[in-house]
Amino acid sequence: MALLGPTTVETDDGTPVDIGGARVRMLLARLALDPGRPVQTSTLIDDLWGEQPPADASNALQSLVSRLRKVVPDVTLEPGGYRLAITPDDVDVHRFERLRAAGRFDEALALWRGEALADVREAPFAEPAASRLDEARLTAEEERFSTGELDVAALTVMHEKHPLRERVTGLLMRALCAQGRQSDALRVYEDVRRKLADELGVDPSQELQEIHLAALRGELTPRAAVDRLPVRLTSFVGRDEELAQITGQLGQARLVTLVGPGGAGKTRLATEVAARHPLHAKGRVWFAALAGVRAPEDLAGAVLSAFDLSFGGDPLRRRAEGMNRIVEVLGAGESLLVLDNCEHLIAAAAEFAGDLLRRVPNLRVITTSREPLAIDGESLCPVGPLSVPNGQADVSGFGSVRLFLDRAGAVKPGFVLDESTVDDVRQICRRLDGMPLALELAAARLRSMTVRQITQRLDDRFRLLTSGSRTALPRQRTLRAVVEWSWDLLTEEERELARRLSVFPAGADLAAIEQVCHSDALYVLTSLVEKSIVDVMETDEPRYRMLETIRVYAAEQLDASGEKPEVLDRFRRYYRDLTKKWEPLTRTSRQLEAIGVFEAEQDNIAAALRGAVDDRQVGLAADLLIGVFWYWLIKGDNERAELSVREVLALGSDLPDDLAASFRAMHLIMRAIPGLPEIGEASSVIEDCVRTGATQKYPALSIALPMLAFLSQNPEIARREVARAATSEDAWARAAADWALSFILVDEGDLDGAEVARDRAYDQFVAVGDRWGSAMTLGMKAAFVSHTGDNQAAIDLYRRGLDVALELRSLDDAVQQRWRLAVEYARSGDHESAAREVVAAQEYIRDIGNDQMSIMVGYAKAEVRLRAGHTAEARELSARFKEEAAKSTVLGSFVAEWSSMLDARIAIAEGIPDEAESCVAVAITTTSERGDMPDLATVAELLALVRHAQGRDDAAARSLALAQVIRGRLDLGDPDVRDLVALLGEPERLSITKAEALQRIRAEAGTST
Repeated sequence: MALLGPTTVETDDGTPVDIGGARVRMLLARLALDPGRPVQTSTLIDDLWGEQPPADASNALQSLVSRLRKVVPDVTLEPGGYRLAITPDDVDVHRFERLRAAGRFDEALALWRGEALADVREAPFAEPAASRLDEARLTAEEERFSTGELDVAALTVMHEKHPLRERVTGLLMRALCAQGRQSDALRVYEDVRRKLADELGVDPSQELQEIHLAALRGELTPRAAVDRLPVRLTSFVGRDEELAQITGQLGQARLVTLVGPGGAGKTRLATEVAARHPLHAKGRVWFAALAGVRAPEDLAGAVLSAFDLSFGGDPLRRRAEGMNRIVEVLGAGESLLVLDNCEHLIAAAAEFAGDLLRRVPNLRVITTSREPLAIDGESLCPVGPLSVPNGQADVSGFGSVRLFLDRAGAVKPGFVLDESTVDDVRQICRRLDGMPLALELAAARLRSMTVRQITQRLDDRFRLLTSGSRTALPRQRTLRAVVEWSWDLLTEEERELARRLSVFPAGADLAAIEQVCHSDALYVLTSLVEKSIVDVMETDEPRYRMLETIRVYAAEQLDASGEKPEVLDRFRRYYRDLTKKWEPLTRTSRQLEAIGVFEAEQDNIAAALRGAVDDRQVGLAADLLIGVFWYWLIKGDNERAELSVREVLALGSDLPDDLAASFRAMHLIMRAIPGLPEIGEASSVIEDCVRTGATQKYPALSIALPMLAFLSQNPEIARREVARAATSEDAWARAAADWALSFILVDEGDLDGAEVARDRAYDQFVAVGDRWGSAMTLGMKAAFVSHTGDNQAAIDLYRRGLDVALELRSLDDAVQQRWRLAVEYARSGDHESAAREVVAAQEYIRDIGNDQMSIMVGYAKAEVRLRAGHTAEARELSARFKEEAAKSTVLGSFVAEWSSMLDARIAIAEGIPDEAESCVAVAITTTSERGDMPDLATVAELLALVRHAQGRDDAAARSLALAQVIRGRLDLGDPDVRDLVALLGEPERLSITKAEALQRIRAEAGTST
């Protein structure tokens, strides 16, 4: 309960208790002043009522006790009187007294919430008790200033409240003199001397007179504190969070260890913390560098050297005498000692620090080490890499970038972060793991290299990063020396495991490490974690990884050991087996679980595949690729998938026939965008897949083969392969067959049949648990629902697709769903929502760093702005799209087609339909050559809009009629088409084939051959 302010009581869980009326509060407060001890009835009556007790005082007291017990049951009647059955520490008054007696003044004074006994002052006992407590509070405040910082502002307030308290006056005079305000201090003394004489008729005390004399002599002027810390020649960058954390830890613990790998900047961080600590200004901070100490018995001598002391005598007595002298220096007042680089003397440093902390109660210690001291009371602050950018557009705020730029500016004035340097700076920071020493060594190279040259040589980092400060310790002058210092401290068993771990570029869980490196690795592994050689990442299953620089060094050691071929073989076979287990699950209800495994392991899988290809382990390479290929497609990593297929195919005739056929099919369909597969080549590849039995083994072919035939304009084979997949025992393959069938039916103009096939595909994908198939199908459904004119239904479907893509963690798919959603909002007239979705898509792109997606979102933004009436901005965005898309190897011929359609719409909006006509002619040519009927229908509708803008409504009507034949319906979700139909009426239903319609629309556009 609390008496240092209004009387309050709380339950054990902190809930306030409503005590009741004033007299009950008085009784509770009086009992709380003597917690755990009985207070006589007569004393309570006197203390509560004084000289005017009630007629039946005993009964009145008993009634008060009864009322109090209803809210505080701990009041008991004993032979000696009434007792409040709580401990002294349950009452803030007694905690205050205990803390004050222990010299913990800040904690003691923090208990006060106002005047003591503030709401019971009318009780006879309260005034004397409150006066005593107020005096104790003032004394505590004086003691705090006597032993701590002299705060002029706070002391001035105290002096104004208590102008005749001579101790406060003396403290204020000292504080003023410490700030160089000697005249103000003398003025304060004179005011107090005069008041003492006028009001009390006395002179100042002897103590205050001595302070006055010292002020007159200038003996209280500030003296510069001795700075015993290493010289700080560079600015401190990038560790603001750690600074705040360590400062907080030092307030709670007496030993704080900064633990982390070599080159993380532990020494500089410890130095900065010590320099900012209040004890530094008082000259009570010492720094002992232990890196040069080789023998444990020399540790005390190194610390004494930091004190500018030395000792000799009998070697057997030297350590004890040295400790006594250290204790004497540190025990003279509050002290802070930094013990830097303890890792090579870890046991001796732990014993030394523990002994010091026991013998010097006012001492706090900061240690830096690559492993904890592991003693009682130690508080750890992990010091790892600085934050590094991960695909973000703006990298300037990351700690690693800030440090690199700071050091780069020092060696190469004028070096800035701009478009010409940002990619290289980002890569340097990421490849060097954000490690401060490595970044500083890299920045130093700017004296003789360009930033691009540095980036290009990071694979040879140990030769590159050798330009450290000549005044640094030898082990901090090169990157290799930093790592070797840590490596040499390992046991042989630790080195063996560490070098084998280097085969894992993405780290690994315990199961993988035990399979590849050592069957009983856990205890050695945890030791490597303790020694900052290995990091542990807390996930569902802990993963262990090395910083890249340590891994590169460990890989060198693996090369030298002769173990590399055996370890790499186990590594590759482990990931062959892992992908074989999880690949089928990427198309089931365990899809998210499987994707989580592939996400964690993809760099390891890629390394295993790369190594198998380089070493021409054909079967292993093929198995690894087939195991990871579908995951890459789901995640949109098409570039890596296509490159890997090409490399595995290049292994030649040693590939198993079924895998070779499957890979050729996958390669051909990936090349089909932006080009068209040649019909003969496509047919040959499809027949090879059938002949070798690949269609029964690899479900992905259930989509790939029908679509390959469809894109190569071979509808008979496309239909045949759909039928084959539809009879598969694999439920996912049957869903894929309906998915592919919907494309074929759309192209044939059977829109109702396509809708049935899509719905059937969606239901089957949902049933097997494949979110990728579900999301893709929802996107297709949305596009065709939009054509009916129901924009809102399309928006709802796109939203569902987006939700599934986000659940799938497929950022590429999420971006596609968002930009399509943005366009659909724009088509519906909701331009605010459209703009919001464009921004969201751009944010996703910044996260994943996908240039192709960035180009596509730029195109969508142009259409969104155009439909919102911002024609000039749309034209600027169109020009930017063409400029960026021209650099793309993926978009190919689609660049001309899409940009011509966008420019045609812009030209119509600007009132220059003849320019729009020439643009449409380009799009008519490319879509008709591709045989893409849905896209051709869209361009035909655009031609109708051009003809209307030219005043040729008869030609516009003909184009609408042809578009209706080509697609099977008009796109009534497009407000421009909808308005044109409303103006011209429903187009004539033509009884012609799609081929005839294609020829007529080319004639209408003037592109007939």
